[in-house]
Amino acid sequence: MKVCVYCASSKLIPQSYLDQTAILTRLMVENGHHIVYGGGSRGLMGQVADTCLSNSGKIMGIIPGFMKEVEWDHKGVEDMIIVEDMAERKSLFLEHSDILLTLPGGVGTLEELSEALSSKRLSLIKHPIIIANFDGFYDEFLVYLNKMVDERFMGEQGRDLWIEIKKPEEIIDAINNAQPWPDNVPKTESF
Repeated sequence: MKVCVYCASSKLIPQSYLDQTAILTRLMVENGHHIVYGGGSRGLMGQVADTCLSNSGKIMGIIPGFMKEVEWDHKGVEDMIIVEDMAERKSLFLEHSDILLTLPGGVGTLEELSEALSSKRLSLIKHPIIIANFDGFYDEFLVYLNKMVDERFMGEQGRDLWIEIKKPEEIIDAINNAQPWPDNVPKTESF
């Protein structure tokens, strides 16, 4: 499977997120999964690339030209696609992957995840979406998503938009058990 990883580029994050990301990435590579990611060399992006490369995994980076110009790109990733802007980057993430995995991150990561959830809700994409809730990072966000269902802003099937994992060791089961979004999901306001 080709797994697109949304994640942080910050260099200032706690070490525990880097450690868990290294374990998760190693497990994906050992199980033959290919990685698609944002092309960066710092933070969790850099950890994903470094771990994948050091374990002889296959990785593709997709990075906007303005980020490459300021040398945010990972020099060791040979399969690097340079795009015009963030919108094209997100489009190619979807085109080149089978599964979306969201690790802890900032507003850019949250935007990518939110857009993916919305697109899946509208049946524009079928990708399984895995949220890596390491150290409770996404606890409040998951409460918010569930509140949308509880208060009927989304129907009960809205809870099927994502899969939560709490530990890196859960990633392979999550990938193996992930199902694409069904064709027959109603596109009504609450389904």
